[in-house]
Amino acid sequence: MRISFDLDDVLFVDPNTFETEPSLKFPLNRVFTERLRKGTVDLIHELQAQGFEVWVYTSSFRADVYIRNLFRHYGIKFDGIINGYRHRAEVQRDRDEVLPQKMPGFYRISLHVDDEDAIIANGRFYGFKVLRVCEPDEHWAEKVITEANRIRKNEEEAEKKRGKK
Repeated sequence: MRISFDLDDVLFVDPNTFETEPSLKFPLNRVFTERLRKGTVDLIHELQAQGFEVWVYTSSFRADVYIRNLFRHYGIKFDGIINGYRHRAEVQRDRDEVLPQKMPGFYRISLHVDDEDAIIANGRFYGFKVLRVCEPDEHWAEKVITEANRIRKNEEEAEKKRGKK
């Protein structure tokens, strides 16, 4: 099962408002200025240890290599990264209809973690599951793990029912 995370205001947060992971050491902290929400490193490692694929799905146009390298310095290796460029090339393509800025179902993502109300609304309209994470919450990581396991269980039960037919 795939889980994706938005970056801005979900994994990347303002250290004046949120508790954060330790910053990278000089000179890396000059190249990678974003600060990770406290618990990000342990959460992603735990999800991967539980067998989940963990992706980034951001509407930002940060380069894939930049995202991979930043997280590599925290010991994180993502299974996939979708940025604004990839989304535009693979999802929007040459369609006349403007699609939402994120379409997790296109990438077979079972749960997307985001902070934006518009993404939550699009999830209901387009049929993808979104967990809203935005304000400071010391239990945010546990909520992600709980929701991921709930969805995995539901998907496994649905698969069993399809197999019986």
